[in-house]
Amino acid sequence: MTNTIKAIFFIVLGYIITGCSSSTLPPATLHQSNTVDVASYKYLIGAGDVVNIFVWRNPEVSGTFIVRPDGMITTSLVEDIPVSGKTPTELARSIEEILATYLRDPVVTVTVNNFVGPFSEQIRVIGEAAEPQSINYTQHMTLLDVMIRVGGLTEFANGNGAVLVRVENGQQQQYDIFIEDLIKNGEINANVDVLPGDIIVIPETWF
Repeated sequence: MTNTIKAIFFIVLGYIITGCSSSTLPPATLHQSNTVDVASYKYLIGAGDVVNIFVWRNPEVSGTFIVRPDGMITTSLVEDIPVSGKTPTELARSIEEILATYLRDPVVTVTVNNFVGPFSEQIRVIGEAAEPQSINYTQHMTLLDVMIRVGGLTEFANGNGAVLVRVENGQQQQYDIFIEDLIKNGEINANVDVLPGDIIVIPETWF
C-alpha cells in the first residue's frame, strides 16, 4: 500500500469514526432467583448441564444430552426442547407431554450430571477475592463456603467493607457483610446464608 493510499485510508477511517454516534447501554437486568429461602431450593437445569433422559421401555429415544447455550436440547424424536430453568422433574413431565404424540403413555425420568445451572442461580464474587468467580449454588451454602471456594481475601481487601447484593421482590437489596471478621478473626456470627443469584462485592482497602 503506497503512502498516498494509506493517507486516504486513514482519512476515510477518521470520518467513519467521528461520524458514528455512540450511546450508553442500559444496566444489565439482575434476575431474581426462584429460591427465596434456603428450604425452598430446587436445582434448576442450565446451559452446559448434561441431562440423562430415560424413557421406560423405549431405549431408542433415551439418551444423554448436553444443554446448549440457548438452553435447549435435541432428542431422537424432537428438536429444540427448552430445558434451562426447569427442575429435572419438570423437564421429565414436559418430555412426557411431547412424547405422548409418538408413544403411548410414556414414562420419563431425568437425571443431571455436571451441574452448571442457569446464570440466575449462580453466586458471583467480584473484587478483592483471591479467585473471583461464579460459583454453582449448593443448598445450605453459607458465606464461609463461598469464601473457601474463592480462596479467601487478597492482602489488599477490605473484607469488612464488602456487600452482598440480592434481588428481592424485583428490587436490588444491599447487605453489609463482614468477611474479615469471619475468616481472619473467626467470628462465626459473621457467617450468613447465601442464596442463588447473590453477588458479593469485595472492595479494596484505602490505606
